[in-house]
Amino acid sequence: MSSSEVPCPACKWTPDQQRRCAYQSSVRLFHGAHDRGYWSLGSKFLLKERGRDPPSHEVINIHFIKENTTIPVPTTVQEWTEGEKYFQIVERVPGVPLEEIWPSIPQPDRERLARQTAGYLGQLRSLHSAKMESLHGQPLSCPRLFNDDNLSVTHGPLSTADELWDVLAKSLSDKVPEVVKLRLRDRMPSPHPWTFTHGDLTNSNIIVDPVKFELSGLIDWEDSGYYPVWWEFMGSNFGFGDDLEWKRLLLGNMTNQKEARTWFLEFRSFGSSVGDAETRLKVLKECGIEEDIEI
Repeated sequence: MSSSEVPCPACKWTPDQQRRCAYQSSVRLFHGAHDRGYWSLGSKFLLKERGRDPPSHEVINIHFIKENTTIPVPTTVQEWTEGEKYFQIVERVPGVPLEEIWPSIPQPDRERLARQTAGYLGQLRSLHSAKMESLHGQPLSCPRLFNDDNLSVTHGPLSTADELWDVLAKSLSDKVPEVVKLRLRDRMPSPHPWTFTHGDLTNSNIIVDPVKFELSGLIDWEDSGYYPVWWEFMGSNFGFGDDLEWKRLLLGNMTNQKEARTWFLEFRSFGSSVGDAETRLKVLKECGIEEDIEI
């Protein structure tokens, strides 16, 4: 097949078809990751397309947030499933993603925006559940917490700290000594109360007024739900570049969970090849083991 016959993976048109057509589309694919694509439908709406599994909790989550907080969130116009695909049309929140204008925002305005965002997030701290679960009692997908390579893996509902540990411990290397596992379990911060958590406060999910530099919307609630009380803080420690700079400002205005952060990084150092060797060695020495182990 010649290059002129290879169709675009997004629109399915070939280069020849595109050259013969004078139509200029206002529908644009602007982001894609894994099995997910995000399309602009003109300037007012967005289309989200993704695999059906794991199920998206975004619509019910957004309704819940609107009813229980003043956090600015998008409005869903329609959702449906076709075969193995899930579709959702939402109204576009006014403003632009923070990642697009971060370099142009003066430092005082960055700090004010972090305070404003943390203030909204503080409203979630009073929303509790008896279990780690989605709003309708279903399992949750959280690859970063559970070290899942497969995004379709879900966990829960979980009721106790022991149940949480049993699931977390499955991600530890088989080579981790039992004394280390016992130390990690003993020092795991209590997950209670299970607290409603956004879970992905990356700068692409923060929508900002580009003139006033104020939060105009918080988006991407599909994997949100009730998580350990420390997970919003802990999950916001990951990032790089401008995103990490943003999250450091945000963390400075959130409820401090530094003990949980220290523990989770220690736990994570034994769970995968990306774990920090220096942290792992420190824990091993505290357990009386002088040599590092191969993960």
